[in-house]
Amino acid sequence: MKPFVVNNHGHLVFPANFRVDLDFSVLDTLDQFTAVIGRDFEAKAPTGTDVLDRIEAGSYTSRFALLRDLGQNLFWVNRYSMTMFDKRPTRWRDVPRTRGDVFLPVLTPWVDGDRKVAAVEQAYRQLPATWDAEAEDRVFGLLYDVFRHKRHHATTLPAIKPTVAQFLETPAALTFVLPSHDADYPVFSDAAILDAQESVPELEALTRWAMVLHNQYPWERADTELRTADQIGDDDFVIAFHPRNHDVSAFIERATAAVPAPRRAARPPAPPVEPVRPYPPLQVQGAVAVAPKIEALAIVRGEHVCDNTDVVRNASFSWSPMSAEEIRAKTGIGQRRYTEHDIEQLALEAAHAALAHSGRTPAEIGAVLVATCTSNRLIPSLSTWLSGELGLLQTHCSADIVAACAGLPYGLAEAIRQLQEVQRPVLLVCVEKFSDKIGSVRTSRMIFGDGAAAMVIAPAPAGDPGDVEVVQTYASGPVSQVNSIIWPNPEFDNDITVYGPEVKALVARYLAQMIDELGSLPGADGGSLLESIELIVPHQANKTMILQLAGAAGLSADQLYFNIETMGNVSAASIPIAIFDAVRDKVITAPTRVFAPGFGAGAVGGYAVLTVDPAIVAPEVVLEPASGRAPAGAAHSTSSSDVSAAFGS
Repeated sequence: MKPFVVNNHGHLVFPANFRVDLDFSVLDTLDQFTAVIGRDFEAKAPTGTDVLDRIEAGSYTSRFALLRDLGQNLFWVNRYSMTMFDKRPTRWRDVPRTRGDVFLPVLTPWVDGDRKVAAVEQAYRQLPATWDAEAEDRVFGLLYDVFRHKRHHATTLPAIKPTVAQFLETPAALTFVLPSHDADYPVFSDAAILDAQESVPELEALTRWAMVLHNQYPWERADTELRTADQIGDDDFVIAFHPRNHDVSAFIERATAAVPAPRRAARPPAPPVEPVRPYPPLQVQGAVAVAPKIEALAIVRGEHVCDNTDVVRNASFSWSPMSAEEIRAKTGIGQRRYTEHDIEQLALEAAHAALAHSGRTPAEIGAVLVATCTSNRLIPSLSTWLSGELGLLQTHCSADIVAACAGLPYGLAEAIRQLQEVQRPVLLVCVEKFSDKIGSVRTSRMIFGDGAAAMVIAPAPAGDPGDVEVVQTYASGPVSQVNSIIWPNPEFDNDITVYGPEVKALVARYLAQMIDELGSLPGADGGSLLESIELIVPHQANKTMILQLAGAAGLSADQLYFNIETMGNVSAASIPIAIFDAVRDKVITAPTRVFAPGFGAGAVGGYAVLTVDPAIVAPEVVLEPASGRAPAGAAHSTSSSDVSAAFGS
């Protein structure tokens, strides 16, 4: 997990965006590793030659673009060393000669470096400030000091460095050498990096980049030379590279093994085939003996507001530049909610509130269902854990449902089945916590949030047709759509990843199918069920995408309700939280027939047509931060910090 941090300025900070901590346990081969490096470090980073060409072409119009290119270049220069190794200046006489876990970088002199260094300095001095001259000067000071003392080419660096013994066997090999070393050379502490603050979010991100890159060279860089082994004195210092952890050491052993471990060839996926006949939606009223009645809806939002400015101030070196307004235009999202609490706590708080509002006691509950795709808990399942916490000595069924963004229709379908067996209320909880599973994946960071909703669904009284008219669920599709959203994804350091075109394809496929089905079902007033829908509350995936696809399916924007602007995408919890907010916003003021379609990860889909009575909505549960600090988003300070004062242990 990769949680966020609330720093001493009350800002959200995402350490995974600047701390490069790859999970090497999921990498078997050097090709896999270099593919990750190519995507995250090389794809968007300019080489020194690229920077020089842009300077000479006059491509830079202000300082920010040059600073950003310089930062991305230096992360690229350190792409292998910072992911795999700790750099330790060590006296040459004390360096082990035969160990297999101590390495030395072998480097090629940067023969045209002086020209590039001079061009960067001259260009920076001549360019106008973009936003804040003092802040930009601080960032440039850190980045330029690393850049001008680089000493070596970076294009052909090997991923795995030679051991000391291998270095000694190569007479012409050059490595870093220092005539002396101050063990107290100042570096930035983790706390200082977390607390970096600038009034301009883009510059705050660059400040953290610069601090991290400064820490990659904890020695007097001006004294650094490249020397061969026979030119190193016993009291000189070399930069010994040590694997960062056991997983890196094990990966190096796997990647350099004389005989690679055999890998079983994967069976190719079968081509998708249509089912022998369509799956009709369940017309609940009249088809089941026990009609479902929704007695309560309670929600819990993450206590921290993460707005688009927070995303920008945490921009990773692997991202393309994007402003807060550009994020809003692309996704329809202005902010999302994050929580410090465990996902279990969100579920429990929502469950308590729903039970209280329904007037039901735990002893009356026959089944507990939890729809989630982000639970870390397998044994006991989240639903079973929740049952125990609520004091239920026994249920007929406590089960987790992994249906991601279709969690509500899947949950309602299962609740209706359980009602037929237990003939007593069912507790359905839809809950997600994405904030600690995103890492540095930009698309996921822009979209996902944290939250929970709980519903009590009870047997309707005699003569009452209940609240759910139709329920439908789907799953599967072409392999590309099934794998359109993946978590954990070993190719992205186990972070959740979204493949946009494939997601859009599956949403279009399912939405068209849903509209066709509703158009063929009878409505209450003689027309189709689709014509009798009063409000559409879709899964809050991406407002821009949903509006486009809904328009293509013949739906108008004024039929749809969105709260994604302030909640982001909360997957299974998104529809019930949106229904809650539709009541809060007085979009629903009386019993209203709602079409609630969900679609997303795993190529799942489904919908419910249900009547929402505003009376079911419970008072909102407001969480306090687990840390005791004020929630992020309550206020954003805008004062600048002088990074030169932040050096520490």
